[in-house]
Amino acid sequence: MDKDKNNNTKHRRHRHHHRHHRKFWRWFWFVIGIVIVAGALFAGYVYKNLRDTTDNMYTPVSKNTKSNKGRSLDKLLAAKKPINILLLGTDTGAMDRHWKGRTDTIMMLSINPTTKTTKVVSIPRDMEAVLPDYPDVSPIKINSAYNLGGVSETIKTLDKYYSVPIDGYILINMGGLEKAINQVGGVTVTSPLTFSNMGYNFVKGQTYHMMGKEALAFAQLRHGDPRYDYGRQDRDRRIVVGLLKKSISVKTLLNKDFLSSISNEMQTDLTMTQLYHIGADYRQATVNQQTDHAQGESRMISNQKYGQMEVEFVPKKERQRVSNEIRQALELNKVNVTNDGE
Repeated sequence: MDKDKNNNTKHRRHRHHHRHHRKFWRWFWFVIGIVIVAGALFAGYVYKNLRDTTDNMYTPVSKNTKSNKGRSLDKLLAAKKPINILLLGTDTGAMDRHWKGRTDTIMMLSINPTTKTTKVVSIPRDMEAVLPDYPDVSPIKINSAYNLGGVSETIKTLDKYYSVPIDGYILINMGGLEKAINQVGGVTVTSPLTFSNMGYNFVKGQTYHMMGKEALAFAQLRHGDPRYDYGRQDRDRRIVVGLLKKSISVKTLLNKDFLSSISNEMQTDLTMTQLYHIGADYRQATVNQQTDHAQGESRMISNQKYGQMEVEFVPKKERQRVSNEIRQALELNKVNVTNDGE
């Protein structure tokens, strides 16, 4: 009798143990479910904020050029192939201005994740050009292409003279550049000359860690550089290279504070997904930077609408050299550039 009673007690304890065991796992999976749902909701909230921010900057343009034929940025990013991004800078105010001005900075960033190299090439803003869609006001300075026909006309003109593809573009004004530099904690730059500007002093050969306002003072010296506009291009490239080192990462490119700070002063045709891939797969390409520029020679021309103007004439030989270097960085075969853009 006592034996049967003991067995029943053990059996009840065993069933009780299983009930606690099952109860524990029910609560465990319930908590895990809450965590997953909360995480999904939070991720969705973050995604929506990022999407809204990038949508504010997203401005697609036509890139229908001979050099772009057959190229797809999404396919290039998926295969981790080299890409060429056009960077345009303007100092005429926020992007909602009525007069969009001209592009003070024209650079092409050829980013190769395989060689871990980014080639940054400047094009003179005063380069003489016959604009494809505006022959009636040509020849004229290439920086007028944006004022007359937007980013698309600038891309067409670059293709006409340099025969290189443009896979995406970023257009930013100086206010946006200042904010971007502040958001990444400043940039480190070595000065190529001794000068003072906007209350800041720079000494040739010395390296400075600059926040936004100081970086703009460094880049925007108007007079006093013996290399004139080519000196300004050099200083612009140094700032851009410093910013690239800090900003090409998923942490930065998909950071809402970073994007929000520049969203009203920047336009791009890069989507949030494309920004993610660039940040994830192309960051190592900023390990090595190579800088260059197209060298022109000053001359006076007569513009049928604006009269006499001084421009930079970049001969075919120099344009061919620049084209070859960019296409090599993009792992593309060389092609012959047109004769004086015709």
